[in-house]
Amino acid sequence: MERVVIVGAGSWGTALGLLLAHKGHEVTMWEHNPLRAEELQRDRENKKLLPGVKFPKNLNVTSKSEDLFENINYVIFSVPSQVLRGVISKFSSQIRENTILVNTAKGIEVSTGLTLSEVMKEEILGKYHKNIIVLSGPTHAEEVAQNLPTTIVAAGELENAKKIQNLFNTKDFRVYVNEDIAGVELGGAVKNCLAIGAGIADGMGFGDNAKAALITRGIAEMIRFGKALGAKEVTFSGLAGIGDLIVTCASKHSRNRYVGEKLGQGETIEEILSKMVMVAEGVPTVKAVHNKAKELKISMPIVEAIYRIIYEGADSKEMVEGLMTRELKEEFY
Repeated sequence: MERVVIVGAGSWGTALGLLLAHKGHEVTMWEHNPLRAEELQRDRENKKLLPGVKFPKNLNVTSKSEDLFENINYVIFSVPSQVLRGVISKFSSQIRENTILVNTAKGIEVSTGLTLSEVMKEEILGKYHKNIIVLSGPTHAEEVAQNLPTTIVAAGELENAKKIQNLFNTKDFRVYVNEDIAGVELGGAVKNCLAIGAGIADGMGFGDNAKAALITRGIAEMIRFGKALGAKEVTFSGLAGIGDLIVTCASKHSRNRYVGEKLGQGETIEEILSKMVMVAEGVPTVKAVHNKAKELKISMPIVEAIYRIIYEGADSKEMVEGLMTRELKEEFY
């Protein structure tokens, strides 16, 4: 039995907490809002995000930060990508040599263009960088909480990645390991951008042909972007690349696809986000990926079109027409 802290009590943090608690581990979830933490601890259920799934007795919630990591070997960060730096900074003094840090957010920091593991490395001041693991793949919290079959990747230094593999693996939650942390992170980030594009296609009433084209050509953009940043091409053929892209582009659970659908129906990004309870990571990540691709002169026309729709108010129909009438070329790539 391990003692585990999960920083962040959203839907994904809660789902992972439930999984680990059902395996017999002692789990503490940290929620920054004291009233929300009290509510979760009292109700023994995340009624807003995962209604109907009760917390076992070995899953508890707190808002107290002092000594939170004391005698803890595993800390899981499940907070939005753009606030991760601040959260890591808050707890950096509590990190010890044997503390394995797992990030589950998918994105790129807009202000710096850094991947989230790079953000973590900066905030733990050069200490214990080999202890950083990324957990990513085609995983909706709603299905994990219901013990539906799911697969995921733990990426990072192999010895510690295997520890996370063993910590999380169950008969319903199969964990693979991968040493290409950059590829796993970038696959998760770019797929959120492309999922918004898939939602735009849905919102405009396009069919399966358009979505298949977007996914396939999107993978080409993902590979170009990832290779330019040091990732291995083969990683994007795996769970954190095409696997996560498929599930996010197709699922009713996907917040990013939902945002795109509403954009495709003519709503503004401000209108859409004002009505959402949970964070759509793809919205800031589109900006981060667009900026990095522009800086490195990487061709990403789909991401460029999505960026223009979100941040410049471009017309969706005009963007689709622009993509379809680009200069003809060979498929690869």
